[in-house]
Amino acid sequence: MPDIDFQELFSRSPNPYVLLDIDLRLVWMNQAYLDVTMRRRDDILGQRMFDAFPSEGESYQQLSESFQRVLDTGETDEIAHIRYDIANPNSGIDTHYWSATHTPLKNAAGKVEYILQHTVNITELEKLREFRATAGVVERARKVEERYHTVTDQLVRAQNMLEHAPGFVAVLSGENYRFVLANAAYRKLVGDRKLIDLPVATALPEVVEQGFIGLLDTVMETGEPYFGNRQLVSLLDPTSDELQELYLEFIYQPIFEKSGNISGVFVQGYDVTEEVEADERQKFLINELNHRVKNTLAIVQGLAQQSFRPGHGKDGLEVFTARLAALASAHNLLTEASWKRASLKKIIRRSLEATAGTQSERYSLSGPKVMLDPQSAVALAMVVHELATNALKYGALSTERGRIEISWELESENDARRLLFDWKESGGPQIEEPDSRGFGSRLISKAFGNRGDVAKLQFLPHGLRCQLETKL
Repeated sequence: MPDIDFQELFSRSPNPYVLLDIDLRLVWMNQAYLDVTMRRRDDILGQRMFDAFPSEGESYQQLSESFQRVLDTGETDEIAHIRYDIANPNSGIDTHYWSATHTPLKNAAGKVEYILQHTVNITELEKLREFRATAGVVERARKVEERYHTVTDQLVRAQNMLEHAPGFVAVLSGENYRFVLANAAYRKLVGDRKLIDLPVATALPEVVEQGFIGLLDTVMETGEPYFGNRQLVSLLDPTSDELQELYLEFIYQPIFEKSGNISGVFVQGYDVTEEVEADERQKFLINELNHRVKNTLAIVQGLAQQSFRPGHGKDGLEVFTARLAALASAHNLLTEASWKRASLKKIIRRSLEATAGTQSERYSLSGPKVMLDPQSAVALAMVVHELATNALKYGALSTERGRIEISWELESENDARRLLFDWKESGGPQIEEPDSRGFGSRLISKAFGNRGDVAKLQFLPHGLRCQLETKL
């Protein structure tokens, strides 16, 4: 190809050309442009278009909007008919009519750097509008121009609406379902992968085995839309290269042409993953609540049966009320912890306070930080209540000098841990082992109810000692 000096070529062209930068400054023009505008190069070079050629009203609006469309879209824009008056050398104003083409010149990155304006002076044609044929051409040009920009503006508005819609939207074309459009929500859903002009199977290969291509085939074959109701889909996360499970509410809507043929599929929907997960959590919480209520009722029933056994008399009500208070205290502590895990130390302290009241100086607590699950927390609370009640009636807390030392520690056992709980009384009256075991003794001996648990009750001369071991 010969080495052509295009600047020299455009300079010699009989057609007017002017080059503007993105600020609409005149950076170059050929002699034909200077001749038709009756200007000198030094007078207008470097000026903004509307400073060099002042305008207002409709002509200004037409020209400025055309420049803006080129800058916004990067596409050529045309003005079929525009009135733009030019100052003449005699300080007067001449009326001119023009047809203009604005062509973007882009850099290597595809960004518009300059706009090349090519103008044709159609003033004489406008002056001959009284002739029907010429007038018809001009009028048709005006109408075409109006329709073109009306349709273009409507299309831009529609695209903007779809782009910023809260739900995801895509348009798939042809049998291979190539992406023609995908809005911001859709691109975010699939991890901002490249989509446009690619088939679904290429852009989103992970959905093929999940049957979504088959669903699209059914829509194309039957012409019936497909509604996905909270449908599970696994999409690849490009940042972690792992599949993430999402729940989508969507519709595949066939796109019909005037001929009745189906040319593609319109996809629209919402990511309802958070809503589905919230429903699942609610179901889980309801089931968990039912389970806990049943367990609590079973405990209350057992407490009532043991507290009101024959021979307990009026004391049975007091015993039952105290045991319910201990159970309520444990439940309050678990509620504060959202029924997850509760502090062992707090459980012991709350149970002692509910039983021994203000005698906190009569007992000591020592041990590492341990968190218990709800079932173990309730069990320990009931054990401590029974021990404290017994201490008040018969043991260390029944005298002024009696004390209780409560300690615990953790031991590692393979991959698990064992809790060792130790209750030691001293300074109380001399005690002897009873002939029969009551409800409290049986409750303590079963302790946490796990296989492999150890429970020891020693009735020593200086006071009761209770040792418990359980697997956490």
